[in-house]
Amino acid sequence: MGAPLMARNIFNQPPKDEKESAAPSPTAPKAAKLPGSVGGLRDSLREITANSIRDIEPDQIEMDGLRDRLVLEDSSIDELAESIRKHGQQVPIMVRPSAQPDRYRIIYGRRRLAAIRMIGGTVKAIVRTLDDDASLIAQGQENNLRLDPSFIEKSLFIKEMQESGYKPNVIQDALGLTRQGVSNHRVVIEQLPEGLVQLIGPAHGIGRRQWGDLAAFSKKIDLVNTAKKVIAALPDDTPSAEKFQAVYSACSNKARSDKKQANGSLKSVVKDADGSSVGTLTVDQKTIAIKIAKKDNPEFGQWLEERAEAALLQIFEQWRNESGSGS
Repeated sequence: MGAPLMARNIFNQPPKDEKESAAPSPTAPKAAKLPGSVGGLRDSLREITANSIRDIEPDQIEMDGLRDRLVLEDSSIDELAESIRKHGQQVPIMVRPSAQPDRYRIIYGRRRLAAIRMIGGTVKAIVRTLDDDASLIAQGQENNLRLDPSFIEKSLFIKEMQESGYKPNVIQDALGLTRQGVSNHRVVIEQLPEGLVQLIGPAHGIGRRQWGDLAAFSKKIDLVNTAKKVIAALPDDTPSAEKFQAVYSACSNKARSDKKQANGSLKSVVKDADGSSVGTLTVDQKTIAIKIAKKDNPEFGQWLEERAEAALLQIFEQWRNESGSGS
């Protein structure tokens, strides 16, 4: 979408690689005025940031809304909590008033809120009255700028937004995606069985093609049970991306094995009354083969070689007589 998406970036955020400890810029570039609640939010954000940051008790804030992260309570929250303990909360979260007095609903900043709940103290928050669409766009864009969600996290977020009835243009603006980009995420998530993503996790660095390849196995393999077995054998601290690779490798190997077995041949050893090997019989979908190893039974091999054609014709005539296929 290019320029239109930039025009709808509804708040001026620090660069994507800026850490939590970095303070927000006190000024923001002047932006073109936009219609509706989205435009109003951007036009007034500088004033809000400067004049409307409040200290709020964490238990006054409800963790509602759509989740855009698969993992919230992880080691990164511990690191963030330690940073805030040392340096203070430098970047405010954003909330909107709840229907209950002195209560708020989170818009963005769930990780910061979780970290402060760990260490105690109040939360610095921008309080803004937003409708559901503007709130969702603010949540999606802020997360994209601070800690880019993984492909599969975006896919789940898109699925939740669609199931909650958000319009396509709102979903596109929330994640900064084109219509085709949203479709690419949706196609993959719809092919994956429920519960598989939760087993693997966010898998940062694993893109659409890899998730799509894994989804393709679902037609022949029980992905969830396979993933459970694979992940159970891994160390508890295995990174999510490595879990994905282990599950994908196991599914790929199983698919190749099943295909080989389906297209493979049935081989049996023919033995005489004394248990000695006479030869081998190999049967697959296309051929029937009788093999005699001359080195194991040279005399029989020579005898059969001289009579093989006549013996085959005799067997064929016997089949015709027994099946009534003769002319």
